[in-house]
Amino acid sequence: MPLPFSLSTPLYRNPLNMASGSSSLIWFRKGLRIHDNPALEYASKGSNFLYPVFVIDPHYMEPDPKAFSLGSTRAGINRIRFLLESLVDLDLSLKKLGSRLLVFKGEPSQVLIRCLKEWDVKKLCFEYDTDPYYQALDIKVKDYASSAGIEVFSPVSHTLFNPQDIIQKNGGKPPLSYQSFVKVAGQPSWASSPISTTISSLPCVGEIGSCEISKVPTVEELGYEDIEQYEWTPFRGGESEALKRLRESINNKEWVANFEKPKGDPSAFVKPATTVLSPYLKFGCLSSRYFYQCLQDVYKNVRKHTSPPVSLVGQLLWRDFFYTVAFGTPNFDQMRGNRICKQIPWNDDNELLAAWREARTGYPWIDAIMVQLRKWGWMHHLARHCVACFLTRGDLFVHWEKGRDVFERLLIDSDWAINNGNWLWLSCSSFFYQYNRIYSPLSFGKKYDPNGNYIRHFLPVLKDMPKEYIYEPWTAPLSVQTKAKCIIGRDYPKPVISHDSASKECKRKLAEAYALNQKLNGQLSEEDLGNLKRKLEQDQDQEPKSRPQRQQKLMT
Repeated sequence: MPLPFSLSTPLYRNPLNMASGSSSLIWFRKGLRIHDNPALEYASKGSNFLYPVFVIDPHYMEPDPKAFSLGSTRAGINRIRFLLESLVDLDLSLKKLGSRLLVFKGEPSQVLIRCLKEWDVKKLCFEYDTDPYYQALDIKVKDYASSAGIEVFSPVSHTLFNPQDIIQKNGGKPPLSYQSFVKVAGQPSWASSPISTTISSLPCVGEIGSCEISKVPTVEELGYEDIEQYEWTPFRGGESEALKRLRESINNKEWVANFEKPKGDPSAFVKPATTVLSPYLKFGCLSSRYFYQCLQDVYKNVRKHTSPPVSLVGQLLWRDFFYTVAFGTPNFDQMRGNRICKQIPWNDDNELLAAWREARTGYPWIDAIMVQLRKWGWMHHLARHCVACFLTRGDLFVHWEKGRDVFERLLIDSDWAINNGNWLWLSCSSFFYQYNRIYSPLSFGKKYDPNGNYIRHFLPVLKDMPKEYIYEPWTAPLSVQTKAKCIIGRDYPKPVISHDSASKECKRKLAEAYALNQKLNGQLSEEDLGNLKRKLEQDQDQEPKSRPQRQQKLMT
């Protein structure tokens, strides 16, 4: 399938006869692309004037000085910057088609309604969004449009399937396993038809009136200061970059054909062992439907290839699975009131949470991953699995919602449905229940990177530590620590817990929590959880003290 190279072809239109004619508004939120954009295509058809609008939402973009990292209340600086880069790229693409991006700042529904009134818009188009925040916004905008006689077109194009259709086909409830989802979903209805990847031109922008528009702001213009020394993510936002990365991936047909998710290398950082297309899918710089068709074209031209759930197509289906379950499950993003979530008395140790978040656990493999997260806003999926398991059911027994909040803030590809779904999974709160299977913070990374190059890069304080001790530096003799210029407890922290005893304790707690969930059919009250928590703490106090760290055994 050819890539949409026509985006690079300049095509300007002369805006004549602007005194009359119908106007359409395309509201960009995600879907920050030209290719496979049904809302944009529909908005441009039969319209004399087209207003492409993006609203800078203070909820996501305004600096929050109280947050634990540079950024807004909800998003870290890396994701904000990635979004701004995507908007600049979108604006350039629109200009090549005779249009431009109109940027506003404010509460999105209020801004949209003001624009609809000012420009006498007859047709409002925007991509359907399943996130609860946007669902609430859309209701306000749709209600106004309906009362004003404005046509609304809101197609599903962010996912392969319409989550509502899958839920309806499944008897009104979302499928709760990947296998059942794939069985219910079948093939996408559009899969056999060519995806529209090019637009030759767009209607010109009409009169702006009194509306105050601006260009895409920089991070400095949004109010972020002292960012010159900030280490930015190496991944740049925008449709152009997305299509470039896609082209590089699918050109390697053998790699695409043999891709198996569980076999990736989480320690590869110079050249990541995956496509790194997730942030582009998150913002809609890349159409998941177009990606799907490109992969199918590769599969047709190779002798054999992997299949779902481990193949690249399988990863797109995982994405749709989480979108569907999230859309059909009330309170999906929390433990309480979530019918598919085990009720577990997680601890509220904010000191352990902070140590994990700030890469101070004393476990180099875990801390290096958390440094990569903070600096790059991205890490390999197996690395994410390791640190999520460590925080929750593996070692620290901290509530998965707290870890979810950190990922939601720092990841450039943070996606409401997928982020919550994965934390439910990795904490063994839903979907996956084999809590005895734990990612070892000692031996897992060593399988891929015995020399510890990944740790040395992201934790330079340990760069001179011999490889025999790089994963357990506290076991190194003082003479070795001195030579490596890294004294444990001074230059790098001692472990916050003993993994050997902590993992056993976590398993014991989960076993009791599971038993009580089964006994009460998941209907645990706050009192039930409180009683169980007290019992688990009393039992822990009666346990013999853990062995010294030096005697700790590697776990597989």
